[in-house]
Amino acid sequence: MTPTFIITLVTLLLFTFGLRKIFKMPKNVCLLFMVQPLSFSSYPVMVFIGGILSSQIAPDPSLSTLPLTVIILSIGLASIPAALMAKKFGRRNATLIGFAISIVGSILAMFAALYSLFGLLVGASLCLGISLAFVQQLRFAAIESAVREDDTTKVLSALLFAGVFAAWLGPELVVVTRYWLGSPQGFAGTFLGLAIMVAIAMMLMSQFKDTSTQAGETYPEPRSMGVIAKQPIFIIAILTSVLGYSLMSYIMTATPISMHQIDGHSLGDTKWVIQSHISAMYLPSIFTPWLVKRLGLKNMLMTGVIIFAVVAMIALAGKELMHYWWALLLLGIGWNFLFLTGTLLLAQSYLPGENHKVQAVNDFLLFFTQGLFSLLAGWLLFVLDWNMVVYVSLPFMVILLMTSLAYYWLEREQGG
Repeated sequence: MTPTFIITLVTLLLFTFGLRKIFKMPKNVCLLFMVQPLSFSSYPVMVFIGGILSSQIAPDPSLSTLPLTVIILSIGLASIPAALMAKKFGRRNATLIGFAISIVGSILAMFAALYSLFGLLVGASLCLGISLAFVQQLRFAAIESAVREDDTTKVLSALLFAGVFAAWLGPELVVVTRYWLGSPQGFAGTFLGLAIMVAIAMMLMSQFKDTSTQAGETYPEPRSMGVIAKQPIFIIAILTSVLGYSLMSYIMTATPISMHQIDGHSLGDTKWVIQSHISAMYLPSIFTPWLVKRLGLKNMLMTGVIIFAVVAMIALAGKELMHYWWALLLLGIGWNFLFLTGTLLLAQSYLPGENHKVQAVNDFLLFFTQGLFSLLAGWLLFVLDWNMVVYVSLPFMVILLMTSLAYYWLEREQGG
């Protein structure tokens, strides 16, 4: 094992201990803090090597982003079933089912890498995507585990910060395990290592105590989804999360292929950029509780939009290593601001008993749209070029700006 991999695991344990003993976080939140990076590592693994492996075994290079696109689309398609299963069976049991599917997907991907079977890799991506729909529900489990409503931002920020460890564990897992089993392209051992990590996450998750709606519990006269969806706060929350996540994924998906396959940057440099990006997605969560209190959600939203605009300017300025690095670093920070804001605003749009269906609709729209953007990124990159990928993102950034202005107006009308 590389020193970085070991240091990351030890640091994860130390942070978990600190959350429990120093910051007095609930046991559930501490468990989720460890479970989330172990189970979510499949995503940075596929971001890092999915396109590279696919470009080597796919019948057409333009299909190289298909496995990652399938992952994202299947997250969206599985979001509603995952939320309904959480409501019926509880967060813990539903999540354990999702983790079992992840292990199946990892084993299928292992055989796909061993025998250069692109179709099997796509099937494995489907399983990994379905499992990630359950992982995405962990942020709502964290919110529900908050002892006081005032702790919601802190708890959500803690779970998002755990993503920093996934950012390092995933790519470092590739380095540690790439040639464990040997294969023409390598990477087969990586998926075996991924299955082991998810199995550890399953053991930890078995200690989670459900605090959300129990199976069979009902609330009087919950509102219909149509009524909920007409609320301005719901619309703003959806646009913020969906467009913020989709634009981030759109640019991120194209980056490893553009860097390594087209522009000739080394695999090590590509890994560094992706690790920096995913770290930047979650590292700001250390400060976001203070920022939310200091700036308010409306200013957090506007700041995220401005950062995205700067990303576009840097990405269009050149294709040297530092252009990619700065663009992806800021892309992660902007995503963090938008995703945190969107999630907290969504929680303001539903009442007790409505949470699961609203969360399901949110995640379906979020990840289905993200998948379409990811597929578009691969097509534009190979048919046209990197600059066109960036240009296409600009109109959607304008929509985000209009959404931010609409939230300012809503807050003023409500006297906020």
